Amino acid sequence: MGRVRGRVSPATETYRQEFTVSYSYPVVFTRRLFDPDNTVLRDTLARLEPAKRHRCFVVIDDGLVETMPELPGLIEDYARAHRDSIDLVAPPHPVPGGERIKVDLHFVERIQQRLYEHHIDRHSYVIAIGGGAVLDAVGLVSSTTHRGVRHVRVPTTVLAQNDSGVGVKNGVNLNGVKNFVGTFAPPFAVLNDLDFVLMLPERDKIAGMAEAVKVALIRDRSFFEWLEANVDELTLYWPDAMAYMIRRCAELHMIQIARGGDPFETGSVRPLDFGHWSAHRLEALTRYHLRHGEAVAIGIALDSRYSVLAGLLPEGDDIRIACLLETLGFRLWHSALDTRDSDGERSVLRGLREFQEHLGGELTVTLLTAIGTGHEVHEMDAGLIGRAIDWLRERAGA
Repeated sequence: MGRVRGRVSPATETYRQEFTVSYSYPVVFTRRLFDPDNTVLRDTLARLEPAKRHRCFVVIDDGLVETMPELPGLIEDYARAHRDSIDLVAPPHPVPGGERIKVDLHFVERIQQRLYEHHIDRHSYVIAIGGGAVLDAVGLVSSTTHRGVRHVRVPTTVLAQNDSGVGVKNGVNLNGVKNFVGTFAPPFAVLNDLDFVLMLPERDKIAGMAEAVKVALIRDRSFFEWLEANVDELTLYWPDAMAYMIRRCAELHMIQIARGGDPFETGSVRPLDFGHWSAHRLEALTRYHLRHGEAVAIGIALDSRYSVLAGLLPEGDDIRIACLLETLGFRLWHSALDTRDSDGERSVLRGLREFQEHLGGELTVTLLTAIGTGHEVHEMDAGLIGRAIDWLRERAGA
């Protein structure tokens, strides 16, 4: 047999790299987190290396500091009381709360500079204390510094404790697009302190309840009925009612993330964003004068009415949903719903295009077939959306 001479093109070969990464993190509900007698924070930091002194950098919402000027001192006192386990490398670092921290990458870069200066490594902790926007931005910092340092979330709003704080998403806005720059990275732990919620301004207490209504509508009819039955206690912010509402909402979000089959949103289905396609657009249209929860409440009412008009949801359920939201204290109308682009199209409809672009793939929007049952559709009719908006305007007497 003769010898083969010259170069021989190799056959195509494909190797499949496949592995599974397991994620686990505690979500704790407590009170007086920074009381030295409460060891939740200390025990959380020590859960992997009990004998180690853990280096920590704390980022805190400056709005929270205005409300609780004593809080930075309480954190430092807590660290001193547990100095065998906690090494606070610097005083708590204040950052702007709300959407302010998400609209300018300068804040992200400044926090990363502080982590660099204090030699925060992958076994150190970045502890974020604040509302959902602060957690989103600091989570982005933590997940991109050294490709990931340990991030502990301390949510201080209803919205952060019952929704965003327990999830795996981090991000900030760019060019007016919500969460355009972001990562999927689970936190090391989530520590919820009800006392922070109870001292919130009334508007922020109300705003966070929209996510409870949302997740009840798509996943748990009995929870929706509990919200209806306990609406008076919730509007009075009774601690037991607030605590249950937050815990059950957080639990339903956690179940969806863990068992929904797509925790990092590689597909096009996002049931937890029911009502959000218009909410994100309304936030931008109002220059964030609408709180996220306030915009979500409008989006829920809009998509509930659309579900009725599309023949999916029984007539009357939309009124029931709107009544609950209104009784909780939400106004289900904003004039931004009526603004139009230069071509005459409703400006809010751009939210559908942005929603699809953010997801990738085909448009997928969650609607309702019953209270407690979500249903995905892949197109929405602009005419029906217009009629749903008209319905909201008429309800509000605008």
